[in-house]
Amino acid sequence: MALKIGKNEQEARKLQPSPPQEEVDLAMLEALENASEVVEVLDVRGLKKLVLAFERKLRDNLEARMKYADQPDKFMESEVDLDDEVKKMHALAANPDLYPELVKLNSVGSIIGLLSHDNTDISIAVVNLLNDLTGEDVIGENDEPAKVLVDALIENNALELLVQNLSRMDETDGDEATAVFHTLSIVENMIEVNPQVAELVCERTKLLRWLLNRIKVREFDSNKLYASEILAILLQNSNVNQKKLGQLNGVDTMLQAVAFYKSRDPKTNEEEEMLENLFDCLCSLVMPMENKDRFVKAEGVELMIIIMKQKRLAYSSAMKTLDFAMTQCPAACERFVDVLGLKTLFAAFMGKVPMKSKNRGDRSQEETEERVISLIASLFDCLSRGSRRERLLSKFMENEFEKIDRLMELYVRYSDRVAAETKRLDSQQFDDVEMDDEDKYLAKMEAGLYTLQLLALIMAHIWSAEHSGMQERLALLLKQRRLQQELVKAVLQEYHDNIGDMDGPEEKERRRGKIQKLISSM
Repeated sequence: MALKIGKNEQEARKLQPSPPQEEVDLAMLEALENASEVVEVLDVRGLKKLVLAFERKLRDNLEARMKYADQPDKFMESEVDLDDEVKKMHALAANPDLYPELVKLNSVGSIIGLLSHDNTDISIAVVNLLNDLTGEDVIGENDEPAKVLVDALIENNALELLVQNLSRMDETDGDEATAVFHTLSIVENMIEVNPQVAELVCERTKLLRWLLNRIKVREFDSNKLYASEILAILLQNSNVNQKKLGQLNGVDTMLQAVAFYKSRDPKTNEEEEMLENLFDCLCSLVMPMENKDRFVKAEGVELMIIIMKQKRLAYSSAMKTLDFAMTQCPAACERFVDVLGLKTLFAAFMGKVPMKSKNRGDRSQEETEERVISLIASLFDCLSRGSRRERLLSKFMENEFEKIDRLMELYVRYSDRVAAETKRLDSQQFDDVEMDDEDKYLAKMEAGLYTLQLLALIMAHIWSAEHSGMQERLALLLKQRRLQQELVKAVLQEYHDNIGDMDGPEEKERRRGKIQKLISSM
C-alpha cells in the first residue's frame, strides 16, 4: 500500500520523479525478508531491538515534520521508514506472550499516538497493527497477556483516539474502509478481553453517535453490517448504554432503519444478518422504561404491526421487538389494542405464521409461538380494566371458544415437556449427578417452564373474568385432559415464589400480589 499524503504534500510530491519500479519492488522484498526474520527469532531481546528501531524512526519523523513543516518532500522518506517499522511490529501477533514486555517498554503510548498522525496511512497502519495484536485467534488462548495489552491500550487513550480516527476515514477509499472495519474489530476484541470496555467506550467517546450515523446510511455494505453488530454488543447487557442511546434519539433512528424493510426483504444473507442485528438493538434499547415511552411516541408499535401484516422475513423480529417493548408497559399495550394489533396477534396464536418465518426452522417457529404467548400475558398484566381488556377477553369467546381450545392445547404440550424434564432431573439423583434447586429450576425453564407459567397466567386471567361460558369451557377441557385446577395453581405458585427483585423490592411485591390474587380467584 502506497502512503497517501495531504494536499500540500501531494503538490510537492508531483515535482519529484517517480522511483523506478524495480527499486520499489526490491525495497518491498527487503522489508518482507526483514519482517519474516523477525517473526522467526523474536524474543525479549528481539522485541527490544524492534521497539528501539520503531522509536528511532518515530523520533526522526517527528523532527523532520517540525523542521520541514511546509516541505513534504523533506520528510516523506522518514514517513516511509516509520510505516515500515509499524509493519514490522506485526511480528508481535505471533508472540503474544511478549505483550507484557511491550507494555513494560512503554511503547504502547507511542504506537497509539500515531492514530492521530497527520498522514492517514500511518494511522491506518497502526489500526491494522492493533487489529492483528488483538485478533480473536491471538487473544483466545492468551488471556493474561491479552488483558495486560488491553489495559495498557485503555490507559493510553486508545479508545478515544480510535474513535476520533474514525471521523476522518473516507470509506469511498478501499484502504480507509478496511481501516473502519478493523477499528470496529479492535473495539469488539477489547470487549471480549474486558467486558467493561463496552460501557467505557461509550462513556469516553462518541462511538454511539458514530454508529447511529453509520446505520443511517441507506446503502448496505460490510461496514454497515459490522456497525449494527457492534451496536448490538454495546447495548446487550448495559442499561447505561441503552439509556444513553435513547437520549441520542436512538429509538427513532433504529425505527427508521428497520422501516426500510417493512415492504421488502433483505437481498443477501449478510443483509439479513444486519437486519436481525438492528432488531436486536431495538429489543435492548426498549428495556428501560423511558425508552419504551419513546418507542410508543415514535409509533414503534404501529410500525411493528405493519411489518407483521406485510408477512415479510422480519415478521418474527417485529414480534420479538413488541414483546420487549410491551413487557410491563401499559402505554405500549394500550396502543397495541388501539391500532388493532389483536387481530394480527391472535392469528399467530392460532398457528397462522407466515411461510417465510416457518421456513427458518422449527425452533424459529417455536420462538414465535412463545413470543405470542408472552405478548398475550403482557396484555392481561397491563390492561387491568376497561374496554381494552374487554376486547382482549372477547377474543377468547370467538368461534365457540376456539382460542381457549388452543390455549389448552399449548398448555398440555408445555406441561408434558416440563414433566418429562422433571422426571429426567429426578432420575439423575440416582446417578450421583449433583444439582441444587436453582440448577433444576433453570433446567426446567430451558424445557419450557416459563412459557407454561405464562399459559397458566393467561388461563387464570380468563377465569378471573367470571364469564360463565369461558369458565365452563376451561373446566370442561381440564376434565377432558384429566388435569386438575390445583395443578394449574401449583404452576402459578412456583412462578410466584421465584419472582426476583431485579426491578426492586416494591415491584417484586406488586407482581407477587397480583399473582396471589389470581391464584385465589381460581
